[in-house]
Amino acid sequence: MSRAIIHIDMDAFYASVEQRDAPELKGKPVIVGGHPQRGVVLAASYEVRPFGVRSAMPMARAIKAAPQAVVVPPRFKAYVEASEAVFRIFERYTPLIEPLSLDEAFLDVTASLGLFGKAWELAARIRKEIAAELHLPASAGIADVKFVAKIVSDLAKPDGQKEVPPGMSREFLAPLPVSRLWGVGPKTEEALKRLGLRTIGDVAAKELEWLAQKLGSSAQHFWDLSHGVDPRHVVPDRDAKSVGAQDTFEEDLLGEEALQPHLHSQALRVGRRLRRAGVKARAVQLTVKYEDFTQVTRRHTLEAPTDDGQALYREALALLPKVDLRRRIRLTGVAGQELVGEQEQLGLFAEEAPSRSDKLNSALDRIASKFGAKAVVTADLAHDAPDDQRDGFYREEKRETAVAAEKARQQKGPRVEREPGEEG
Repeated sequence: MSRAIIHIDMDAFYASVEQRDAPELKGKPVIVGGHPQRGVVLAASYEVRPFGVRSAMPMARAIKAAPQAVVVPPRFKAYVEASEAVFRIFERYTPLIEPLSLDEAFLDVTASLGLFGKAWELAARIRKEIAAELHLPASAGIADVKFVAKIVSDLAKPDGQKEVPPGMSREFLAPLPVSRLWGVGPKTEEALKRLGLRTIGDVAAKELEWLAQKLGSSAQHFWDLSHGVDPRHVVPDRDAKSVGAQDTFEEDLLGEEALQPHLHSQALRVGRRLRRAGVKARAVQLTVKYEDFTQVTRRHTLEAPTDDGQALYREALALLPKVDLRRRIRLTGVAGQELVGEQEQLGLFAEEAPSRSDKLNSALDRIASKFGAKAVVTADLAHDAPDDQRDGFYREEKRETAVAAEKARQQKGPRVEREPGEEG
């Protein structure tokens, strides 16, 4: 029996949430992004895309391309809340949900068809409920393999759905450019074109042995995909890999003293998110991006897992001398990695009483929940520390941070997120 897989992708998600919550923005070119000179575009509404504006584009270039656009700072809390509502709708129809980010997921509805009808009808029903209850547009792709469902949903945008019937994947893929194959970036695309392989059908027409001679170990992967072969299952509720926070500064910073308050703020934010998620980190990673956009990371494994922001800050500070502090820095980030869930914590620490830091953090979390993240801050952050909602910096949040903080309380584990890419 063939599988029925639906890929749901929210359309211009952040921008659509902003247009929904501020009706005066409907129909207008909207860019969700940070600092006009130093940030990047997080989301671009469909009204601004004809001007060439896309996600991940530098804000300065986007504003130059579309000076009439309305620029809106990001509201991550609103996007997480909308995402959670979307996933609750998914859960009405199948437990087999594999999130890829806040705004997209694979759904295996094979076992749901007997109850809810054909996959096409089920996808339409899900999109209709998202539109009616959340007032947000979504697109859907339907196929018997994940790779094809993802491509089809992209072709269905905006606010539409398409289906490739079972057994028709190879025919559907044949005319598409090789750039559609997973794992084909600009360099690989050029290499394939030099071999005369411009479409996916060109790849499928070649013998595997010939491809192996030309492409080496990647030949099998591309040959399988070109034939519509993708045996991967929809894997629900995979563990989150990390919880982190990053800031791009309005002006490049030089020296440890200038960086310390920002690392402190980031570590405290990560600690709060870990505690909200009910997880602890076994490792801490420091990320530094220099003025020339080169980026380095340094990592340390802890003796014991922690969700204490002060402990994370001390570890980040200890890592700071391991990077070149003679160069100007435009971004820093702190992340907790190798997360330990609630059940594993109970097994490891069942006999331990709450520490003083646990009690203090619990009290601070209650205060922050009631009065905001800035209600109580450390002395070095009293005047210029960013809060969790909006600050003087452009925050390049990892999508896995937001999702893990909201979902990790579920005993199945938090969702895994990919890095931000081109938004739908």
